[in-house]
Amino acid sequence: MSFHNAASTRRSTSAERAAASPWMRAVSALTYPLSPGDFIDSLLPHTPRAARGRVEHIERNGLDAATITLRCPRGWHGHQAGQFINVGVDIDGVRHTRCYSISSAPERDDGCFTITVKAIDNGRVSNHLVDNLMQGDVVLLGEPTGEFVLPTELPQKLLLIAAGSGITPVISMLESLQAKDRIGDIVVIHSAPSPEAMIFGSELEQMAQRHAGLTLHRFYTQHTGESRHAGEHRGRFAPAKLSRLCPDWQDRQVWACGPDALLQSLEQQFDTAGIADHLHVERFRPALRAAVPGEVKEAQVQFSRSAVSATGNGAQSLLELAEASGLSPEHGCRMGICHGCTTTLKAGCVRDMRNGEVFNEEGDLVQICVCAPVGDVDLEL
Repeated sequence: MSFHNAASTRRSTSAERAAASPWMRAVSALTYPLSPGDFIDSLLPHTPRAARGRVEHIERNGLDAATITLRCPRGWHGHQAGQFINVGVDIDGVRHTRCYSISSAPERDDGCFTITVKAIDNGRVSNHLVDNLMQGDVVLLGEPTGEFVLPTELPQKLLLIAAGSGITPVISMLESLQAKDRIGDIVVIHSAPSPEAMIFGSELEQMAQRHAGLTLHRFYTQHTGESRHAGEHRGRFAPAKLSRLCPDWQDRQVWACGPDALLQSLEQQFDTAGIADHLHVERFRPALRAAVPGEVKEAQVQFSRSAVSATGNGAQSLLELAEASGLSPEHGCRMGICHGCTTTLKAGCVRDMRNGEVFNEEGDLVQICVCAPVGDVDLEL
């Protein structure tokens, strides 16, 4: 299996860098038996915004992907399988926050949890985590959140559908069920470009071999080699194939995570079948409504508290515009879920890019990660 080039060019760990620095050795002597980071950690208020997680291990799994093991911060209350967490890192002196699904089971008992990150094109944070993060580094952590979780009363039959890195919350669910010895009648459909790029491919195969009730189907969109498994398929998975892969799909509760095009087609199929309530989806990016003529035009946006003015348009979120203007506004999921980026509209009009809702009253609260300007705007930011 070939990995990202950065995997073979790891630099020294944080501990090694500290050991090589006389200044850091002096600081370490003063904070002994705690490390300098742990000493600072003990002084910080442990609100969700201040929690710090130490990198214990990094494993490259799949092309340009990495599973990062993080030490749970003090006051950690655990998570539910399928939830995500906000992760903050400083890159070139600027703090960036993104949300990532927790890929380990809540039943893990070593004081750690994992996130699995796929480096995406032009993804500043994802590439930094995959390429540059090292053992001993520290990241900022929010509280686990999200409603993409299995119910306490587990359905008799499950269908889990994932594409690409959409497998990350699903593998947490499966590992949790396995830990509780509750894997029954489950069909898993997972899609990736190739066997090498399939995140958690070997783990899923081992689960399928271990549990007779788990049926695994794997789709390879770019692979032309020989099949090694009875459940391997060539080409792209589409909801129209459900009747062949899982004949009783309409009788199952379904959890699906992946690209928006896949989720939209699943939503359409389940809605047409009259069982929309059977489908539970998780999006890594918000589903944005296409702008209509007149909504995408040049606008002057004033970030009044920061005394910064910028030129935007209706196709770019206010958060993206603020960041491009050198600001670092508070935010979390970048999807309109966590409300961590909410600010007050002082004047003008903005549009929610998900549903077209317009906010134009002074004092309206707007989420800048999913709102774009409609004409000139003044924000309390």
